Amino acid sequence: MATCEGSEARAALERSVVNRVPPLLTDLYQFTMAYAYWRAGRHHEPAVFELFFRDNPFGGGFSLFAGLSDCLLFLQNFSFSDEDVEYLRSVLPAATDAAFFSYLKELDCSAVSVSAVPEGSVVFARVPLLEVSGPLAVVQLLETSLLCLVNYASLVCSNAARFRLAAGPRRRLMEMGLRRAQGPDGGLTASRYTYIGGFDLTSNALAGRLFGIPVAGTMAHSYVTSFSSLEEVWPQTLVPCGGGDPVDLVCLVKGWLGRVCQLLGSKTSLVREGELAAFLSYAVAYPQNFLPVIDSYSVSCGLLCFCAVALALCELQYQPLGVRLDSGDLCRQSLEVRRVFKQCSQQFSVPQFESLIIVGTNSISEQSLAELNKKENEIDVVGVGTHLVTCTRQPSLGCVYKLIEVRGRPRMKMSEDPEKSTLPGRKSVYRLLDTDGHPLMDLICLSEEAAPKAGVSLTCFPLGLNKTLQTVTPARVTSLRLDVFTCGQITFPLKNASESRERAQISLQTLHPHHKRLQEPHDYTVALSEQLHSLVSDITKGNSKGSNFLLSN
Repeated sequence: MATCEGSEARAALERSVVNRVPPLLTDLYQFTMAYAYWRAGRHHEPAVFELFFRDNPFGGGFSLFAGLSDCLLFLQNFSFSDEDVEYLRSVLPAATDAAFFSYLKELDCSAVSVSAVPEGSVVFARVPLLEVSGPLAVVQLLETSLLCLVNYASLVCSNAARFRLAAGPRRRLMEMGLRRAQGPDGGLTASRYTYIGGFDLTSNALAGRLFGIPVAGTMAHSYVTSFSSLEEVWPQTLVPCGGGDPVDLVCLVKGWLGRVCQLLGSKTSLVREGELAAFLSYAVAYPQNFLPVIDSYSVSCGLLCFCAVALALCELQYQPLGVRLDSGDLCRQSLEVRRVFKQCSQQFSVPQFESLIIVGTNSISEQSLAELNKKENEIDVVGVGTHLVTCTRQPSLGCVYKLIEVRGRPRMKMSEDPEKSTLPGRKSVYRLLDTDGHPLMDLICLSEEAAPKAGVSLTCFPLGLNKTLQTVTPARVTSLRLDVFTCGQITFPLKNASESRERAQISLQTLHPHHKRLQEPHDYTVALSEQLHSLVSDITKGNSKGSNFLLSN
């Protein structure tokens, strides 16, 4: 498998981000607000926003944070071209001051800084994933693009993690959703982040090149049905793996087909010549990678053709890979296929048949994967497409980007819906662990507060309705966020897909099983420090008293 390495991979990734996420990929009202800030002379005021989501996706107990690398590359390359500015001049109201467009031409993220949770980390609702600080107009302009980069990436990564949990650790998972994804970018993003979430393979060749993800794939039903006669097989000979004279593969396979049919009590007349021709032709092309789909007509007939061709390949010292099942009762069919493989191995003394794999693909969902695990089956690899990449159970994570501080003063959004109120002020976020190393609670504090200490009791206020003051003593404490972007420069090493995948799997392993349940997981506690809770209460009470500014001179 060819992949980009080192600086080449970084350059390819950066080009991908620059091309997919230019600064104009945002909502128009970001520019109208930026202009209003500029017009009022407030555009340079220091401001802080934070990005978070309100509910764990899919009714689950956790999420995985993804998209950080793309966010950092987007910020590093943020600037408007002359063409961008001229377009904005044409769509903003005619009353817009011409000097504003000169301001946009000089704009970049050199005064922007970001702290973030590392990519691939297990995260929970209401915990700030990104904190973005800088000039008010600039950090406002970043909102939509950052949300776009984090929302789907984190959602599909979390979906993949759930599929992995449903499949268990033994079974390999292959993402094959490109043709069903929401456009080319959706397909590429899905391949990358489902790998980070726990999938092993992708069918997406470009994702393999850009992100170093192992790629796989052999044939579709169309290949099988395109053949009708053995005369279409060319060449009809194959050189043995160890070298020597070419062997008439068609003749060899015919001989094996008779022996297989005799062993299984089947009639050779049931075999479709076109299907056998397709398998033969593919075996000649890829004798070391022979893995056909065997249900283009019927599994029983496809299996006869496979065994005949695979046995011939083994005789020539090649190692066939296995078969793919794409319809019907995959569990039942896999058991029958494995039984036939074992019969052939024993009858013909071909131990290679013991290691043949069975791939199952048939509109697999999280639920059907979990049910498959409850039944007896012999499926080694599961291919998943539509339900994985389109996140059919929940189409959006619902991340939001909210203002929390301006000019050093905390800001808070109030709402009649308590769930939509925000938490004011710059913050630090800590994960408190129990004696077994499992996350116990995420604690959100004001940034000026001292960090909690292991073995020292603290009191806090869990988020959620009717949650009262709680006392907890952590066995360990870790800080969740790191400085990743400072004054326009990436200050945290960008992680490739494999490194982020490793972090995700380690992070998930630390999570207590009752938080990883796919159905009815235990709620994970996210809490506020006493000082932050007090600030929220003070601002809320102050807001309820109203203001007499209309009466002032």
